[in-house]
Amino acid sequence: MEKNLIKKYIPMTETTYYTLLAVIEARHGYAIMQFVSSLTEERIKLGTGTLYTMVGRLTADGLISIVENDSGKKTYQITETGMTLLKMETERLGAQLENGVSVLGKGDENE
Repeated sequence: MEKNLIKKYIPMTETTYYTLLAVIEARHGYAIMQFVSSLTEERIKLGTGTLYTMVGRLTADGLISIVENDSGKKTYQITETGMTLLKMETERLGAQLENGVSVLGKGDENE
């Protein structure tokens, strides 16, 4: 993996993270927006401009690819590089969460 991709994508924005999660299965743009909205209980609602700008960047950087489908809509799926970065970010977020719980848990003992 190229170090510049790691530097560019770690840490990852929430919208990038959730978009990569969405395209673990092949999805077209509207399905990506629906998946992210549903998964985050509508906390994150991707607009079309945001989504398609990001999809273009992720495709250009090799994190997702356009896959063939029968519907005629552009469908996107995560690549091996994208999956590697997604796993790295998930591990980073997990460690961050553990640190927060550890510190906040200690604070609760004193209250």
